[in-house]
Amino acid sequence: MWLKEFGGPGVLVAGEAPDPVAGPGEALIAVEYVNTTFVETQVRAGTGPFPVELPMIPGNGVGGVVREGPPEWVGRRVVSSLRGSGGYAELAVAPVPNLVEVPDGVAMADAVAVLADGRTATMLIRAAGLRRWDTVLVEAAAGGVGGALVQLALAEGATVIALAGGPEKVELARGLGAHFAIDYRLDDWPDRVYDATFRVDAVFDGVGGTIGRQAFELLGKGGRMVSFGLASGSWTDTSDAEARGVKVVTMGRPGAAELRELIGSALSTVASGVLRPVIGQRFPLEKAADAHAAIESRGTVGKTLLVP
Repeated sequence: MWLKEFGGPGVLVAGEAPDPVAGPGEALIAVEYVNTTFVETQVRAGTGPFPVELPMIPGNGVGGVVREGPPEWVGRRVVSSLRGSGGYAELAVAPVPNLVEVPDGVAMADAVAVLADGRTATMLIRAAGLRRWDTVLVEAAAGGVGGALVQLALAEGATVIALAGGPEKVELARGLGAHFAIDYRLDDWPDRVYDATFRVDAVFDGVGGTIGRQAFELLGKGGRMVSFGLASGSWTDTSDAEARGVKVVTMGRPGAAELRELIGSALSTVASGVLRPVIGQRFPLEKAADAHAAIESRGTVGKTLLVP
């Protein structure tokens, strides 16, 4: 799928390309599933967080079987990030250091579903320094990262309040085990959170804007605000965090070795049954435009995958 101009979902068009060839230190993957992210919809629209050159084949995460590359990798089931592009295709080339083998018993779709979201959630849980007695608020809890955060926080022994938009998403978050699931479309949702728990120790903020600010204001002295996304279009205003005694946790950019370890950890939690990825939608690769439209409309739940 090619991106030749910035714009709405319809600018993603199917086309041909020469089969990629794995060079030294690379592996050619026969792609079974393609990861999709909200950031990729921004890249397509021309509002992404990093510059790109057109034309390009979008996509930075795939899962499949290694077809060519170092002999010890050929034939192995892997997930891998790429170099920022090339994933929306039947074949993709990945740097060998990025390859992570999929454990036996883990379905490839589940592995790809946690490639980015499980990795991110694992990093966020560690950064928050959760304690068994903590009460945590997870925004966008029916999304890929949010759903993983709910489950991983539960595994740490925390009390989890899930925020989601609409009855279907609230029910999904409740089904993941959240102690409380609340619809943020209700004007009084902060009061409902307070009535349920009386305190919030940590907020996982993937929304930003007004919702993020309302969540931030639920934190008392010693609380942690972990901001990792801005689905609303703007970051949460935390300018008075120091005055409130709230710690704002920011994410660094992990190196290649740390990324591999984070992905491996996420895959291990899937293999052990701790993390159950929620795959809400699967689209044929040639329907990538429909996948982007669904993500942007907030009509998706869990993870959205493309299938070549």
